Amino acid sequence: MPLQTLEFQPGIDKEGTDYSSKGGWVDGNLVRFRKGRVEKVGGWKKLGANYFLGTGRALHSWISLGGQRYLGVGTTFKYYVEDGDSYFDITPIRATTSAGDVTFSATDGSSTITVTDTAHGAVNNDFVTFSGAATLGGNVTAAVLNQEYQISLVTGTNTYEITAKDTSGATVTANSSDSGNGGSSVVGTYQINVGLDTFVKSSGWGVGTWGAGGFGSASAISAVNQLRLWTHDNYGENLIINPRGAGIYRWVENNGTSVRAVELASVSGANLVPTVGLQVITSETDRHLVVLGADPISGSARTGSVDPMLVAFSDQENELDFEPTAINTAGSLRLSSGSFIVGGIKSRQEILIFTDTSLYSMNFIGPPLTFAINLINEGSGLLSPKCAVNAPNGVFYASKTGFYFYSGSVRRLPCTVQEYVFEDLDLDQAFKCHMGINSEFSEIWFFYPSIEDGTGEISRYVIYNYEENHWSVGSLTRYAWLDAGIEDLPYATATSSSQQCVFEHENGYDDYEDAMTGVFIQSADLDISSGDSFSFVKQIIPDMKFVTETGVSVDPAMNVVLKSRDYPGQSLTTDSTTQVTSTTTFSSVRTRARQVVFRFESDDDNAAGSQKGYKWRLGSTRIDIQPSGRRA
Repeated sequence: MPLQTLEFQPGIDKEGTDYSSKGGWVDGNLVRFRKGRVEKVGGWKKLGANYFLGTGRALHSWISLGGQRYLGVGTTFKYYVEDGDSYFDITPIRATTSAGDVTFSATDGSSTITVTDTAHGAVNNDFVTFSGAATLGGNVTAAVLNQEYQISLVTGTNTYEITAKDTSGATVTANSSDSGNGGSSVVGTYQINVGLDTFVKSSGWGVGTWGAGGFGSASAISAVNQLRLWTHDNYGENLIINPRGAGIYRWVENNGTSVRAVELASVSGANLVPTVGLQVITSETDRHLVVLGADPISGSARTGSVDPMLVAFSDQENELDFEPTAINTAGSLRLSSGSFIVGGIKSRQEILIFTDTSLYSMNFIGPPLTFAINLINEGSGLLSPKCAVNAPNGVFYASKTGFYFYSGSVRRLPCTVQEYVFEDLDLDQAFKCHMGINSEFSEIWFFYPSIEDGTGEISRYVIYNYEENHWSVGSLTRYAWLDAGIEDLPYATATSSSQQCVFEHENGYDDYEDAMTGVFIQSADLDISSGDSFSFVKQIIPDMKFVTETGVSVDPAMNVVLKSRDYPGQSLTTDSTTQVTSTTTFSSVRTRARQVVFRFESDDDNAAGSQKGYKWRLGSTRIDIQPSGRRA
């Protein structure tokens, strides 16, 4: 028989069986489809040499009026502004004590320091900076005390514990001379309470009354003891930030990275600015600051409790004035479809607002109403606050039941990995899910926690190519994503060497300093005459393209793995593994079965020096396959 060319339809199909998906791909990892062909995804390298504290679940970049490029990073513990590859802590201050309010107590032989501060308001892992402290008399010197600490354990309303350290971070152990209390001049400066790294479903959005009623009811929402998610947007060159369920803060670019963000409601001239909210977003064309889930006005003040369906907006060109009057454009609107606002996103001439069940469009119409709210769709609410993304052709988003596309109207996306993803999605931690765009490759990336992986954390992804309309899947842990644009490359937050950092994606072909392993694509089952005859494969003529990084000298290789079985219900048996290099002409194999499967993978066992610095792309591999007897 003549040689047969292996031409598979682009995209991974997991909706059918491995047999019914004949002519396609059924599994893969760290591969993409571009112009109908499979290739290894681009690699990633760490941004700069520094790390930050806490899981980074929010990224935002912008350029100041002076041309300075900034990157905002919101984490479980803090908020940073990255400038020149350094992370500057601009986390707002919650409270500052009077001198002498804080005292210390140490125990001989222990590194644990007990701190006493009446009604401190801190929670576990909060950050506090001490100043004005005197030595405790021994190893716990003034230099040991007068620095930033992370609270290790809150032991009571008036006490908590820290672990003594020197200025390099090394643990300090108290001795018998450490009998003092730090003196009468100690000042404690507390940063805003940290959040959790997990979503607490049983208590809704906190440990207060939110969990007492129906989920999403208009009860008080607390950002403490809940998954920490930040939103952020620019108002001019300044940055507005909001930890979900907590306060609204502003960082002024002219003040520099040494000055922290401050609560917007406390700024001179602030008038009825919301004190809490679920998200901040700037209305682009008309310059209103919009707060989703703001606390309502009661009398002459804000209530301090989130109204999960209220949309408040400032006066035009004035982010400090939220009091509605006859001579300004400030005001508020309350949504009706759904039980709470999940998130919002700016789109073309509108702001899209998603509740847990519905989609609204918010349009600027001018005085006296300022904004019009239109209900676009019911029944396809947003899965999590970070699960909507703008693309050139519209907005893509994820709900609890599927993927959707909005461009004036809503339609559900046909998805060949629908059940595979949503049956495996850990809904208990669904608020960690996020979506990003990789515009260079016309891709939407969706990251989610997998039930099968059982980590409770982001562990898998789905890629949708919106130009070619096909899907891919794989395993990769990324906590937030930011497309190229202001930044030269896509950015994503991740863990590296047990520390938190930002990776530049599509940078090289490696996993930071290591080879990218576990890269593969696997076909559906092939047969002859619907399995009426056994297939005999005796030769493979591979067609692959290897691309190496500029200036890198390697001998790249990949494997062609041939697997077989006689019936769909049987497990696959690996018959041969053939290494393919840039000079490989053909490979002789001997496989006889009713159904055969081809798996193309990076050669993770290749010489160590040749595992890095390259990618591969599949062409049209040919095989010598012929009938070998009819089935019994």
